[in-house]
Amino acid sequence: MKKRYAMVCASNMNRSMEAHNTLKDANFQVSSYGVGSHVKLPGPNAKSPNTYPFGTPYQFIYDDLKTKDEELYTRNSLLYMADRNLKVKLAPERWQDNKDRFDVVLAFEESVFEKVVEDLQNREQTSGASVLVLNLDVKDSPQEAALAAPHALELCKMLEASEDWESDVDHIVDEFQQKCGRRPLYSICFY
Repeated sequence: MKKRYAMVCASNMNRSMEAHNTLKDANFQVSSYGVGSHVKLPGPNAKSPNTYPFGTPYQFIYDDLKTKDEELYTRNSLLYMADRNLKVKLAPERWQDNKDRFDVVLAFEESVFEKVVEDLQNREQTSGASVLVLNLDVKDSPQEAALAAPHALELCKMLEASEDWESDVDHIVDEFQQKCGRRPLYSICFY
């Protein structure tokens, strides 16, 4: 049975969407989310970020950034990310607002991992179904996201190949570390 995967980062713009796109292209059942209170993107300076509510279409974000400063947002890859994202799904979604169930949730930053685990632990458990939550720390840059997405795919392929990931998870994490040089954190939560 194919597993359902969720990719999660802070704002659902860069790391989670790069991995979402890579897994989607490999025919995985995948969704992606952010965990913040809104989508926050770099602006012309540190005191002036671009913020959008979750659910704002990527096309709107793209058009807005292009209107504000096409040169800047081309140079820092935000237009590239928004364009890639609008080809994957309509708009950024917030993890805490989703009610879907996944077999595997992959975060790309330890603080995001902790928020996902906390959210799952605070939800009412109804089925007892397990969900594996993993973290691959990835610097939030387009270059690092592009390098990490194939690693996320490899990890998901290893999990997909396992008939009993709960028994195999330690072995999978060890093998993944040997193969990719990254050691994911993980936690098992329940629905």
